[in-house]
Amino acid sequence: MLLSVMASRRDALLYLALAAVWGTAFPATKAALADFPPVLLGGLRFTLAAVLLFAVAAATGRSLRPRGPGDWTPILVGGVFNIGAHHALLFAGQDYVTSAVASTLLGLVPVLTPAVTAVFRPDESISARGVAGVLLGFLGVVLIANPDPDNLLRDVGVWLVLASAVAWVAGAVFTREDAAALPGLSLQAWMLAVGALALDAVSLLLPGQGLAAATPTTESLLWVGYLAVIPGAFGFLVYFRLLHRLGPIEMGLIEYVIPPFAAVFGWLVLDESLAPSTVYGFAAILAGFLLVKWRHVQRYLRQRIDGTGPPSAD
Repeated sequence: MLLSVMASRRDALLYLALAAVWGTAFPATKAALADFPPVLLGGLRFTLAAVLLFAVAAATGRSLRPRGPGDWTPILVGGVFNIGAHHALLFAGQDYVTSAVASTLLGLVPVLTPAVTAVFRPDESISARGVAGVLLGFLGVVLIANPDPDNLLRDVGVWLVLASAVAWVAGAVFTREDAAALPGLSLQAWMLAVGALALDAVSLLLPGQGLAAATPTTESLLWVGYLAVIPGAFGFLVYFRLLHRLGPIEMGLIEYVIPPFAAVFGWLVLDESLAPSTVYGFAAILAGFLLVKWRHVQRYLRQRIDGTGPPSAD
């Protein structure tokens, strides 16, 4: 009982920590893009992150050699879809659309994930109240991003970002570690390495995305290091651990928790303004989460009122 409660609280704290560090990645990426082309930046970020995780895995005595389909399947699926395809398509799309439009389109991830999960993982589902919460959360993302509706569907960038959202959902739904023999840290190191190789290959193929287009400064190199270590190595290690424990639907909802952190971090660090619609967006996301997690909230309040202690993990 006690261990399950501790695990539940630990997962909640890790979930919020992940949303926070991934929220900082948006303004940090914006700062680094001043001196690095987007796809090259992604390749460098995940190459450094993979090297760091491999070093930690080796230093702590973890096995590093994949053995059979149980290891290679999540490595290739997570690496190709969540790291490589998602970021390559997203960065390519951001050459055509604004960050607000990209953020709004990525907000479709929690909407698409339950539908895909219902087809391929029918053991996991979401209630009608949960669906309403997901849609309310999406409204909150729209309010925070505040995209221009006249430009939302006009160019190829929209379809590239949509494809990046689909790639992310595919990776989340089909990355299964149940049969893996490798420890989680080693699996995540390999996933980041596979994704980094894919991004490096794309940077060589796309005009203006190679090393020749970079003009690094001390500040931008520090941002690259930050992106590699905190949102990169730490962020994806936590993401895939929580994905294994909580499932794709729960983890898809993190796309609704990230925008508030991104907005606040941009306001604090980059002097970006917070519009009144941002506050309304925060409220809509919070209300959406309460709807999705209503059964858990109700149980918590009932046990607090009855004095029976904290709820057990679900």
